Amino acid sequence: MSTPEAPRWRDALRVYGQPRMLSMLALGFSSGLPFMLVYNTLSAWLRQSGIERSTIGMLSWAGLAYSFKFLWAPIVDRLRLPVLGRTLGQRRSWMLLSQLSIVLALLAISHSDPARDVVHVAAMALWLAFSAATQDISIDAWRIESAPARAQGEMAAAYQYGYRIAILTGTAGALWLAADLGWTRSYATMAALIGIGVLTTLAVREPQRIVPQTSVLAERRVVDWLERHTHWPAAMRHGGSWLLGAVLCPVLDFFARHGLVLGLLLFAFIGTYRLTDFTMGVMANAFYLDLGFTLKQVAAVVKIYGTILTLAGILVGGYAVARFGRTRSLLLGSVLVIASNLAYAMLAAHGEPSVIGLGAAISMDNFAQAVHGTALIAFMSSLTSASYTATQYAVLSSLYSLPPKLLMGTSGFVVDAIGYPPFYLYTAALSLPPLLLLYFLSRRRGFELAQPAPSL
Repeated sequence: MSTPEAPRWRDALRVYGQPRMLSMLALGFSSGLPFMLVYNTLSAWLRQSGIERSTIGMLSWAGLAYSFKFLWAPIVDRLRLPVLGRTLGQRRSWMLLSQLSIVLALLAISHSDPARDVVHVAAMALWLAFSAATQDISIDAWRIESAPARAQGEMAAAYQYGYRIAILTGTAGALWLAADLGWTRSYATMAALIGIGVLTTLAVREPQRIVPQTSVLAERRVVDWLERHTHWPAAMRHGGSWLLGAVLCPVLDFFARHGLVLGLLLFAFIGTYRLTDFTMGVMANAFYLDLGFTLKQVAAVVKIYGTILTLAGILVGGYAVARFGRTRSLLLGSVLVIASNLAYAMLAAHGEPSVIGLGAAISMDNFAQAVHGTALIAFMSSLTSASYTATQYAVLSSLYSLPPKLLMGTSGFVVDAIGYPPFYLYTAALSLPPLLLLYFLSRRRGFELAQPAPSL
């Protein structure tokens, strides 16, 4: 006789067969692939080319484009592209434009030589990061606008599935190709795989905007501002009202809905939640190589063990969000991430390459990050307003990545100073501040009201 849990798990799995979820999976793949290639996999290429660890750590700052995407998110949110905008719509046109730019950036990197001109590689990596961050803005908006609030947990999980498959492809796949065919063909192949995102963008429907652009410009704040500046030229008034409605109003709306104190606590929590992931991630491939593993060994372990645990982690993360609510899911993600970094510390302390130890560490890390990321994406999605989907989510996602990416640029210096075992103890400890913030947030009634009730 089946238990009540069995139908829930079957229902949870059945959701991902829907066309909307499959599209989200493909777009998640397109989003995750350049993210890994811009700093994680690139770090292995740089290390093989003889680049110092301190330089590799600083080059990871090219990924800061992801953290500053809120600066141009209002443009992606409000500016309609000529020709493409009329043909594909607001979200799909920006998705397609950024995807084509990603392809060109990857091809440019594939023909680079880090040993001869590392500055050129850094410039191409910055171009790639900017294009990928722009794609993320438009995909995030499409995801939130294409499904009701009750389905955002499943959409986040589908996104994470695609994203994690892309991580596997951009790490294990790219490393395997580089070992057999060289880095040029490896990155060129990754450029071709962005075609999955391009085809999906052309196939999906443009979501219906819940709140049209005109209603944003008709906000009371914008109307009052226009009335106070009737003496300005029409062009200046139009530009000023657009800037106010697209840039300032999303921030004011967030704090108006959540309050100043809760809003600032939410910002602090989101900004520290992924400190551990980013800070340890940039040194992962350098650590594997320094410990004595080959590129194929790393690729094989990531492919066999990492994939299984990643898919399991996303399923657990999506189910935990729906079943237990976001607070407990966020707590679970942090605890698992701390445990995975302690596993890396043990592997580093062993001092010799152990395939079993590598498999255990990578499996724990992939499972932990899958739960961790799914809970955070669903949580941030629940905090956005339908009036400012792209802009508010870009601000929140920039918050969760900016402090970690600033800190991860120093990872190489930390490893050089204290070695790998203490480094992973240090990265595990970085998850303690967000746990403390989550405790304070959970004691505020407004925090519970800011998210949907868990499923029963």
